[in-house]
Amino acid sequence: MSKITVGVLRGGPSSEYEVSLSTGQNVLKHLARDKYKALDILLTKKGEWHLNGITSSPDRIFRAMDVIFNALHGEFGEDGKVQRLFEIYGAPYTGSTSWPSFLAMNKIMARESFKNAGFKIAEAMAVKQEDSLDKAVFDVVRKMAPPWAIKPVSRGSSVGVSIAKNAEMLPDSLKKSFQYDKTALVEKYIKGREATCAVLENFRGEKLYAFPVVEIVPPETSRFFDYQAKYSGAAQEICPGRFSVKQKQEIQEMARKAHQILGCRHYSRSDFIVSRDGVYILETNTLPGLTSESLFPKAAGSVGLEFPQLLEHLIQLAYRG
Repeated sequence: MSKITVGVLRGGPSSEYEVSLSTGQNVLKHLARDKYKALDILLTKKGEWHLNGITSSPDRIFRAMDVIFNALHGEFGEDGKVQRLFEIYGAPYTGSTSWPSFLAMNKIMARESFKNAGFKIAEAMAVKQEDSLDKAVFDVVRKMAPPWAIKPVSRGSSVGVSIAKNAEMLPDSLKKSFQYDKTALVEKYIKGREATCAVLENFRGEKLYAFPVVEIVPPETSRFFDYQAKYSGAAQEICPGRFSVKQKQEIQEMARKAHQILGCRHYSRSDFIVSRDGVYILETNTLPGLTSESLFPKAAGSVGLEFPQLLEHLIQLAYRG
């Protein structure tokens, strides 16, 4: 039997370039060599495409692949742009299609979908870079009591996210967010325990299989699960999380429903805050990280799905269409 040619696409122009390199390297390392011919597709920050170290073009690269394993993160890789490129060239690929990717990446649009589904979401307002900072601070203070979480609208991995405890801290937090996006989302900070739940399609007889809920305990140096805590290994990740059976079931059901309403494909991971007044959804990731420190592989491993088998499952979902 001939091997399936899998191109692992990593790198990209985003602020999550290094994370993407790690995800891609981990995928390349663990692909079953007896079944797959693995090829390394590197997209540089400048937009140059390389196949196994040789400069090439997307159309030539895509024609040489049976399947593309999309290991990009952040802008271009996770917001529907590269997915649209795959679709133009008719290249099979892992992960969500272009529109759901765009929808999930845009926090304002995703929040609207969650709200329409009846999920609890934090009170929030958008601030644009061209807006007056003084007026933005005035409007935020009028609308919501502190503290606030300030986030770039279309970035992942907690890039550019900060917590403002008072009005004096808001301008710097907004400026930090504007380094990554022209629009910032100012959310009412919800105090509670952080949780995440991964979903995999067509696994163990279930159309949408929700893995055990992971509880995330940020290190004392971090107020939340920020970029540093995510990839340094400093955070404590407890699987299954220390939540009640009812809370776990609610989180799993919300993760499955979020996957459905956004139109995700193959796999996703949704993040939550479990507070005194219920479970709030934060966001859904259409291309969860697959580094050695990432949450999706850890959740899969907790039910006996080892990383090479997870990769095979995702490739087969894409290959078979």
